[in-house]
Amino acid sequence: MDSSLNAAAAGAMPPESPREMSAQNLTEKPTARRIPAGAAVRFARFILVTTFCGITSYGFYQMLQVVRFASMTLLQGLMIFFFVISLSWIAFAAGSVLAGASKRHDARNPPGATLAAGAARLLTALVMPIYNENPIRTTAGLQAMAEALSDIGAHSDFEIVVLSDSTDANAWICETLAVNQLRATLAPIMPVWYRRRWRNIARKSGNLEDFVQTWGGRYAYMIVLDADSLIQAQTLQYLVTEMRKDESLGILQTAPQLIGARSLFGRLQQFAACVYGPVITRGLAAWSGNEGNYWGHNAIIRVAAFAECCGLPELSGRKPFGGFILSHDFVEAALIRRGGWKVCMATDCGGTWEESPPSLIDVAIRDRRWAQGNLQHSKIIGATGLRFSSRLHLGVGIMSYLSSTLWLVLLTLGFALSVQSHLIRPEYFSHDFQLFPTWPRFDVELMMSLFWFSMVVLLIPKLLGLVRALLSKRIRKSTGGVIGVTASVMLEILLSALFAPILMLIQSRHVLEIIRGRDSGWKAQRRDSGQTTWYEAWCYHYRHMLLSCVTATIIWFLSPPLLVWLAPALLGLFLAVPLSRASGSESLGTALERVGLLRTPDEVNLPALVRRRQELIAASIGLPDSGLKFLAQQAHAREAHARGNLPRPANLRGQPNAHTLTAEQKLADAETLEEALEWLEPAEQIEVAADINLLNRLARLSDAHSRIHI
Repeated sequence: MDSSLNAAAAGAMPPESPREMSAQNLTEKPTARRIPAGAAVRFARFILVTTFCGITSYGFYQMLQVVRFASMTLLQGLMIFFFVISLSWIAFAAGSVLAGASKRHDARNPPGATLAAGAARLLTALVMPIYNENPIRTTAGLQAMAEALSDIGAHSDFEIVVLSDSTDANAWICETLAVNQLRATLAPIMPVWYRRRWRNIARKSGNLEDFVQTWGGRYAYMIVLDADSLIQAQTLQYLVTEMRKDESLGILQTAPQLIGARSLFGRLQQFAACVYGPVITRGLAAWSGNEGNYWGHNAIIRVAAFAECCGLPELSGRKPFGGFILSHDFVEAALIRRGGWKVCMATDCGGTWEESPPSLIDVAIRDRRWAQGNLQHSKIIGATGLRFSSRLHLGVGIMSYLSSTLWLVLLTLGFALSVQSHLIRPEYFSHDFQLFPTWPRFDVELMMSLFWFSMVVLLIPKLLGLVRALLSKRIRKSTGGVIGVTASVMLEILLSALFAPILMLIQSRHVLEIIRGRDSGWKAQRRDSGQTTWYEAWCYHYRHMLLSCVTATIIWFLSPPLLVWLAPALLGLFLAVPLSRASGSESLGTALERVGLLRTPDEVNLPALVRRRQELIAASIGLPDSGLKFLAQQAHAREAHARGNLPRPANLRGQPNAHTLTAEQKLADAETLEEALEWLEPAEQIEVAADINLLNRLARLSDAHSRIHI
């Protein structure tokens, strides 16, 4: 028997069916078909541009009236500059949702629609890349989707493919055990394939690229899932049908809703996604047209288009701006569109869900990686041949993180102007001869009017979302009627206003770290319980609280009225520790649900697919805490692990793996199973789990230990 997992493991994946996929040259424009925008898209873009230019121009003009332009100081000029940039950002968001009013509803296939008789059979892969995830939750979701497809007779053209990048030996072993169980359960319905990658190159994008290069020829389409994704059977069938109807369609992105939140912060995001999300995604789809975006999951992709256009190059320079592209989804959408394929968004199909991070700290950890990936797009936005809409999508991603820094700069400039006005005596007569003094001018009344104007623009997406919710019988019925919906929106606005300054400082710190060259790394995401201890909250947020106290004290001595207007931002920072602690509280989330606040329709009337996943999770048999110990003690588990994995890549001649050699020696020296497990380092545990001979030696230690006790 070979020292690595033997040939019996070939059942882990289907026979190889390669597709050529080479790295794209961002400096060369490929030859691509031209797809003109329709009249509806052009009208939506007109609404967007008109709103954006109108609001920005008005704000700029009014800001110039606040101060005397001829005698404007440097600080005032800087404040106007950053104010206009910040206002233009929220003006773009307002214009985008207003443009959504022009979009017609997507055409839907009738429920249970099937392919035309005689149509060629084209396989679709349900692809789920995972990284140190809970395999019980991931396989439960996949099983629920497969069963739902079987119920409507649409399962024969689908296959499940789990692509692991897990680096923890216990997570890997548990994955293979769970997938083997899933494979046995779904044997009458559809194939289940599993591959763990040995070299984690380019993270998720590299994981998908390896799959397409090795097995992409087997599949016409792939529906990319996150570990927490769920898509109902009718929606899966709709996505495939739309792909088959339009041969130029490269990506069709759905608009997933959030589901399953139990904590306060999770429920806050879930409600916001339900009420405001549809008007935002509808607006985005309206002006994007065939030049839409891709969010990395809950979307169908034509494999041929992906292989042709989405080989991502390694960016020049050092991390964090150089290296492999982190936020690959926006870039893949831009490159597919550059290659002449359509990238569309299905905003009305429904039946697609994901989960949200459970606490403020979890969001901050995820945002660190997203911030680096989006700022990295600054090296891609100028690539040759990209459509203007694709550049706009990349720019929006960059601004989504820079906007927090701009807001912080704007507040700092306002604070500096306040200090200047109280500590520096104004000069009424300049050095040049003049008959009349130059009086300092700052129109407070006009400034407050401009402030409230900015607040209205900022709240336009929320106000339109509220109007839509009030007009929706489904949402009204599940959230307590007109009063319940309105109360929930007011609560969401209040809590979001308190969390906003905290997120502003967190994201500003992320931007600063990225500029200073600090890489984000790659951490697994917490998806279920989000309980935050007081100690964790204090360690993460005490600087925010201290900053608010120091700032409030200074402003109190300089200008008490100014403190009143800055109180909302300072209050959120002052309460950062208890707010963070409360954000992960499931008891607070449950209390709000009981009184009817922040409810969503999918929460009140749980979709059958979501309910089925919950049932499978509840009925699942727990996985071992120590995977290696379990394999050592269970012969059938060792065999299942061997069959469920591809062979380990062979070492090059003269380059043995050091971790394998040290693991062999430790197993030779160990007298008991516990001693061996204690000695093995994480990298050595991986090598033992990959080598059937080493696993059998570990099992003999377990057998010897059992004989001694007998």
